[in-house]
Amino acid sequence: METITSITPLIIISTSLVATFLIFFTDELSKNLREAWTIIASVIKFSFVMSMLPHILDGKLIEYTLVTIAPGLKIQFKVDALGIFFAILASFLWIVTSFYSIGYMRSLNEHAQTRYFCCFAIALSATMGVAMSGNMFTTFVFYEIITLCTYPLVAHKETPEALQGARRYITYLLGTSIAFQLTAIFLTYKAAGTLDFSNQGLLNGAREAGISDLFLTITFILYMAGITKAAMMPLHSWLPAAMVAPTPVSALLHAVAVVKTGVFVVVKVVLHVFGVDLLSSLGLGTALAYFASFTIIVASIIALKQDNLKRRLAYSTVSQLSYVILGVALLTPSAIAGSIMHIVLHAFGKITLFFTAGAIYVATHKTEISQLDGIGKKMPFTMAAFTLGSLSMIGIPPLGGFLSKWYIGIGALEAHQLPIIGVLVGSTILNACYFMPIVYSAFFKEERHDEHHGHSHGHSHSKKGLEEAPTIMVIPLVLTAIGAVALFIAPSIFLELAEMVVESVKG
Repeated sequence: METITSITPLIIISTSLVATFLIFFTDELSKNLREAWTIIASVIKFSFVMSMLPHILDGKLIEYTLVTIAPGLKIQFKVDALGIFFAILASFLWIVTSFYSIGYMRSLNEHAQTRYFCCFAIALSATMGVAMSGNMFTTFVFYEIITLCTYPLVAHKETPEALQGARRYITYLLGTSIAFQLTAIFLTYKAAGTLDFSNQGLLNGAREAGISDLFLTITFILYMAGITKAAMMPLHSWLPAAMVAPTPVSALLHAVAVVKTGVFVVVKVVLHVFGVDLLSSLGLGTALAYFASFTIIVASIIALKQDNLKRRLAYSTVSQLSYVILGVALLTPSAIAGSIMHIVLHAFGKITLFFTAGAIYVATHKTEISQLDGIGKKMPFTMAAFTLGSLSMIGIPPLGGFLSKWYIGIGALEAHQLPIIGVLVGSTILNACYFMPIVYSAFFKEERHDEHHGHSHGHSHSKKGLEEAPTIMVIPLVLTAIGAVALFIAPSIFLELAEMVVESVKG
């Protein structure tokens, strides 16, 4: 495989870091200028990511080494099919989220907006760093930066509840990654003498080198326990606690930077640290698949009980993330493709749902599901988008969410794991049970006027009875909802990249 040495990965990471300084230093001059830097940086970042796509589709690698610390230990970027898959997703959704954030923060006249946009920019730089990492050390560095720069976003409101949620957030994510993931990285380096990712797994030859199965099993368990951003139970409670953050932050957490980084790193560990063959022979893939299945079902049941809309979406995310882990853990070609596809399909569906939750709050100040009767008549565009996002999460065609579940289901059959089919069917039913009543209440129930509170505080843009949020918020959520449909009709580039990843690990 031809390798191209290029500084492009460093430029992509640096773009939003430069924007961070521009956002900070132009705050006093103009809010418009401050927010313009956010938009400009997001568009430039996406453009540079897309410039690499033709090379990757042509079967090439793009590599850049920033610094070598010790033999086998360096800050290095290596862009392959899986890396650019995640980079395209994150950089595109940053553009959409930036516009939405401007509407949200201005409509509510939020404080500390400059800090908010600065932290957002740093988070996207770090996300790009994880996406394009060439080894586990580089991945860990940027993984931790994401945790640190999103902490102020979770604590943004600075209320006792926000500070408590942020403390839990930082304790879980930082504590587990240092205690478990870093230990696993040391053990990997000891066993292999390098941390460079390999398509067949950098530990693939460890047994032949005399490394025991117990050592490898403990290392794998430490990785899974340390990648808490993936929100597998029982290390998941930080995620609902983080819902105290502003809604665009929740959208970032759940669709782009934080949790997607978690499951992306799990995929990298499974495929590029251990490898399909080693995990199959150790039987660890099957164990991980059933662990993920437990999270899928239990989190869905907990979601059913939540009346707060963002908390229901949070537990839905805990469940849906484990589809990615389940797929890759099955270690079959179709399941791995479905796992990778679910990263993008869940992102478009879930960001749509969080955008709609934020739009509802800005327009009506309603946060509870029990308050949403008849809201579809006042917010038809928002609730239509919510419906599409929900159907994608459930997995009903022609919405993109169907594709990943289909591929994972085929993969379960390839792995001869019929109980996994039951998990997929059961979770789909549970998804419908916690999403469809919201849609029904919004469009087919009459509004309860005794609960019609907060409108005087909202930013109503009433026109012929409509009460939608500002247009700059509604357009992004409509676009992401359309994206959830488009990814079913034409998933071509993402599906092609996913299939390239599968081909490379079959090697």
